[in-house]
Amino acid sequence: MEQVKFTAMKDGDKEDYDLLSMHEIEYAKGTADRLLKALVQLDESLSGYQITRLGHSLQSATRAWRDGADTDWIVSALLHDVGDIFAPHNHDEYAAAILKPFVREQCTWVVQTHGDFQLLYFGEHVGADPMKRDRHKGHIYFDDCAEFCERWDQSSFDPDYDTMPLSFFEPMVHETFARDAYDPAVLRKGGREPLVNPERAALRS
Repeated sequence: MEQVKFTAMKDGDKEDYDLLSMHEIEYAKGTADRLLKALVQLDESLSGYQITRLGHSLQSATRAWRDGADTDWIVSALLHDVGDIFAPHNHDEYAAAILKPFVREQCTWVVQTHGDFQLLYFGEHVGADPMKRDRHKGHIYFDDCAEFCERWDQSSFDPDYDTMPLSFFEPMVHETFARDAYDPAVLRKGGREPLVNPERAALRS
């Protein structure tokens, strides 16, 4: 059987849904490759900066790697703006939804809310509240998001920065999206890891 028998989902039987499950599992295996292609497509999104959106993503991830961050942080920094292509008005939520099944809850929350925190740097110039991030005060990951934006996001628009190529990060993306979705050992609800690990950073320098 190559296709399901039904034309309405309520009419499907176990054979139909076993077939679909097989196809969905196989399709999911290509998630990392599709995301890597989407990163390249970022160069077709918002322009006007001194570097491309792909360049910004790579620079953010490079800074994270050089700070000794773990794989969850690095992949989150790399993909934090991937939503710019299809969801320019809520790109942070879009990217977080992609990451949510595969990275630590801490990283997902930071990516999901980084748009509010970034307004600190430019909100006053565009008629937005630069302190919008204050609505998240008291959250366990508040300081992590503030540091993410300060160290890796707002600072990563430098055309002279020595940025690593996408190929450097490809194995990390594949490793992350090969994990079992929603594995509690990966999500680590309430768990925190520092953005900066001096010992690991020293080994990478």
